[in-house]
Amino acid sequence: MSATPESPPSPSRPTVTEREARQVAEAAREQDWRKPSFAKELFLGRFRLDLIHPHPLPADEHVQRGEEFLAKLRDFCETKIDGARIERDALIPDDVITGLKELGAFGMKIDTKYGGLGLTQVYYNKALALAGSASPAIGALLSAHQSIGVPQPLKIFGTREQKETFLPRCARTDISAFLLTEPDVGSDPARLATTAVPDGDEYVLDGVKLWTTNGVVADLLVVMARVPKSEGHRGGITAFVVEAASEGVTVENRNAFMGLRGLENGVTRFHRVRVPAAHRIGEEGQGLKIALTTLNTGRLSLPAMCVGSGKWCLKIAREWSAAREQWGKPVALHEAVGSKIAFIAATTFALEAVVDLSSQMADEDRNDIRIEAALAKLYGSEMAWLMADELVQIRGGRGFETAASLRARGERAVPAEQMLRDLRINRIFEGSTEIMHLLIAREAVDAHLSVAGDLIDPEKSLGDKARAGAGAGLFYAKWLPKLVAGPGQLPGSYGGFKHGVDLSGHLRYVERTSRKLARSTFYAMSRWQGRMETKQGFLGRIVDIGAELFAMSAACVRAELLRGRGENGREAYQLADAFCRQARIRVEELFGRLWTNTDDVDRKVVKGVLSGTYAWLEQGVIDPSDDGPWIADTTPGPSARENVHRPVR
Repeated sequence: MSATPESPPSPSRPTVTEREARQVAEAAREQDWRKPSFAKELFLGRFRLDLIHPHPLPADEHVQRGEEFLAKLRDFCETKIDGARIERDALIPDDVITGLKELGAFGMKIDTKYGGLGLTQVYYNKALALAGSASPAIGALLSAHQSIGVPQPLKIFGTREQKETFLPRCARTDISAFLLTEPDVGSDPARLATTAVPDGDEYVLDGVKLWTTNGVVADLLVVMARVPKSEGHRGGITAFVVEAASEGVTVENRNAFMGLRGLENGVTRFHRVRVPAAHRIGEEGQGLKIALTTLNTGRLSLPAMCVGSGKWCLKIAREWSAAREQWGKPVALHEAVGSKIAFIAATTFALEAVVDLSSQMADEDRNDIRIEAALAKLYGSEMAWLMADELVQIRGGRGFETAASLRARGERAVPAEQMLRDLRINRIFEGSTEIMHLLIAREAVDAHLSVAGDLIDPEKSLGDKARAGAGAGLFYAKWLPKLVAGPGQLPGSYGGFKHGVDLSGHLRYVERTSRKLARSTFYAMSRWQGRMETKQGFLGRIVDIGAELFAMSAACVRAELLRGRGENGREAYQLADAFCRQARIRVEELFGRLWTNTDDVDRKVVKGVLSGTYAWLEQGVIDPSDDGPWIADTTPGPSARENVHRPVR
């Protein structure tokens, strides 16, 4: 089929250069590091085990409150939620949503003084893992409302009046959503086209937002819009709380996806929507900073649900592989299957260690966890997908068969293929894997850019470069010698992690490898300088190595915590050992690919593909896609479609 010409860009869409786009993203970053960061130090070649060991623990009253709610939530999930029905109908029943509201599940993270439950990040994540195991769509509903919806940004940036007005509603009655993405704007917010024009004590919103999770049923929206610069207005991307029932707000479509079929995700149009200035969150121009700061801990909700997925995959793999026999013995005892089970078990243990450690650090507020949370999201989404894929393989044809079909022919209705479909979005949600690589890489090299950034900036003067050179010389004169030797080379280091199974060797490996990682990063910056940011393949591998080292560290610390508390310590040590051995193989492979890869060749092939050089290779197939533009027209104006907004009351 031939494609029709794409619609011209909206006249309101800003035109920005690559450099301007980077400047917008850079301005939204938290520039300072006021608290220590284990992961940041790890990328700099400093293995600060003291920042995570002994493992931080929640206070007794937080444990009691959290466990009491988990018991109520488990009972609700087991008796009131029919995951198969949600999958079949592609809809969460209203009575389930109402029941969750009455249970307080929409106010888990909201302070008790506003009517919420006041759970810690640790127990909030445990609750999401539990609810998400009953139905991933419910996990997404609760997470989008509290992790990135109205409660979290107001908790950090809201005024007293805003908190008193909106948080009680969010805790019990109202559902919220977060609206940033547009049909032609994903990870490049500099091109944001939705506008908020000041008009007296109000702003007038115009624009279209895409993939608004919870947007179809939301009562309150966090909307990112561009305020034009004018007299008395600094302008810039700004955050607003918007009533979903406001005149001019239209939910034009309820989107459908390969997974998460109960997800209330839509397209929302704003046409001359009037928003009181009192509903602006923070100052004008702070919108992206608010969004990124919200995500610092908000990102932990997604890997928490990935932990739940891993636990379920392990349960099914264990039960099925013990029951299914081939060639005279259970399939679990065949090495080809057994290795997959070992991967699922070890990885689930490590992923839970990463999420619990990061969550407890978030609760203590002692460390800066922006990198840890991002690593947890990146690592959790990738590993959960691999675990689900391995489960489907272990189940064979039954893994590919739907639960409904299995039930219809008299077998246990195991939704393995649904799990695979539901998990796939996690590698895209809240920052795709590719964007997470770049975000984490930027934070990982922040110390270098702080002292040597002007040296590689083509727009800096010779004087600026000279001053930067002097400062960089002092920094590297102190830093580089420390990368030569460390505790990882001493056989007795980390001896406290040797109890039957010896984990001390893995921690010595992490210490040595973190220094090797830092040396590799420094060498790459020296080699490529200003072109470093274009080496996305290299940066991705650097980040993946750091993620593995973080997971190894968390796994060892968690194993020692469980041993010290008398909670399956011997088994925890075994799982941590297995995981670290598996991770070390992946790390060595990644190091090899830092310098031996096909990145340059791939770049040439990509240019050929885009220029049509290989178009002949596409012949011999039929394209089943419909005609139409690649990106829908988002020209501002009144909606011409039915409003499918359906608040749940």
